Amino acid sequence: MVQQTVSAPPGSHVDLGEEFAHRRHPLAAIRDLLHRYPALSPAIVLVVAVVVFGLLNDRFLRPENLSLITQQVAVVGTLAVAQTLIILTAGIDLSVGAVMVLASVVIAKAAVDGGLPGPVALLAGLAVGLLAGAANGLLVTRLKLPPFIVTLGTLNIFIALTLLYSGGATVRGSAMPDLLPWLGGTFKIGTVGVSFGVVAMLLLYAAVWFLLGKTAWGRHVYAVGDDKEAARLAGIRVNRVLMSVYLAAGAILAVAAWTIIGRTNAASPNAGAELNLDSITAVVIGGTSLFGGRGSIWGSLLGALIVGVFRNGLALAGLDVLYQTLAVGILIVVAVSVDQWIRKVKS
Repeated sequence: MVQQTVSAPPGSHVDLGEEFAHRRHPLAAIRDLLHRYPALSPAIVLVVAVVVFGLLNDRFLRPENLSLITQQVAVVGTLAVAQTLIILTAGIDLSVGAVMVLASVVIAKAAVDGGLPGPVALLAGLAVGLLAGAANGLLVTRLKLPPFIVTLGTLNIFIALTLLYSGGATVRGSAMPDLLPWLGGTFKIGTVGVSFGVVAMLLLYAAVWFLLGKTAWGRHVYAVGDDKEAARLAGIRVNRVLMSVYLAAGAILAVAAWTIIGRTNAASPNAGAELNLDSITAVVIGGTSLFGGRGSIWGSLLGALIVGVFRNGLALAGLDVLYQTLAVGILIVVAVSVDQWIRKVKS
């Protein structure tokens, strides 16, 4: 048997490392692609989910059902904007839902009991959001406490403050100035009704996308989340960046408070108890790394839509709410596993 050898032409050089680099495993190429475009995987999941649920039930793609999904997503999607900023810095905020509910009660009672005009009542809600964000931020930056522990504690504090301030009573939308439940109003795009709360949410996403992608502040947020010590050595004032992130999140939560008033046409101290975890779910499913420094704000919107689509689609399929929760839990585990796999990419 004659063994054939392939020799390079005289004067040429064969770079074996380069040759093997071009023969990467297809999974490695997919991992690299998902690392460069974090929103790609949730976009694929969303498209597949819409197609599957549309085939399983013809009511899923009806305009009135699509309108319902978008309205349900408005509150969680707005919370996810704030949560994304925190998670990008390698933190987590368990108190976002509680801050939103506290701000919504303050807004409603300031208008109804305090007699303040709608715009001034909204400013009172903004002040609550900023104070809550400042409290979380100071505990994280000054006392160096882990964000998980800080926000677990302030979650209970804000819930207690809400119940004490409201006396456990709900303020109805009919008693409020027209401006406060205004975000719950809808308009038509074709045959689909879209609420003003959805528009406000999309404007927030666009604004945060610009800040994260087009400003020095956004680059600093990613740098701090990726490696705080390296960011400090590069001259970034880490504590100032973290504080600004918590303040920005607090302001966004005030918008979420206005949105939930419009969505429910009321300000209830018992509303949104599960929304803390739903916001984290949306961000994680959307491709933002729990370890910080990697993610896309639009991915969080896709994650919120995925949660809404799954809950709605499974409900239309007649499955118990426990199975809806089970499905969302499986999505979280899969999303975190994929994130761990993607993080193995050498940058």
